[in-house]
Amino acid sequence: MGWNFNMENKDKKSDNILEKLVHINRITKVVKGGRRFGFSALVVVGNQSGRIGIAHAKAKQVPDAIKKANEMARRKLIHIPLREGRTIHHDVKAKDGSGKIVLRAASKGTGIIAGGPVRAVCEVLGVKDIVAKSMGTSNAHNVIRATMKALLKQSSPKQISTIRNKKISEIIEKRG
Repeated sequence: MGWNFNMENKDKKSDNILEKLVHINRITKVVKGGRRFGFSALVVVGNQSGRIGIAHAKAKQVPDAIKKANEMARRKLIHIPLREGRTIHHDVKAKDGSGKIVLRAASKGTGIIAGGPVRAVCEVLGVKDIVAKSMGTSNAHNVIRATMKALLKQSSPKQISTIRNKKISEIIEKRG
């Protein structure tokens, strides 16, 4: 019984929001009459200009699980500040469970140097230049949660200027 759900690159655009399927999992429940199969889908959605949402949903059929996850992710969209609309403001590390992630800001033209789940997050977020390294686990759920923690942990010049009571221009000119 070969279940092959290689739908990693399945994405669609509607109302300017990009939806990416990251991972699908088959769950088996053994009952008196045999086995009952269920499916779970992990999805990331974003508008490619700083808004992103992630969700995980379960259903008896694959398309239903994907649809549920997409709807949940659209309801949980959050804003991530980007530098020049193409990269993150500074290097950042984060950990979730055994999933560790290092995100590094990159110069123009670098592209997305990241694997699997991190690449999907960067693509829907609108990050064009980034270097990422995932360590500890290859579990898509933990890697994505660690990536989201890292993205939320970064500080934009606007946030730093309000904390220090300085102008944004004073903060940016000191950047090396």
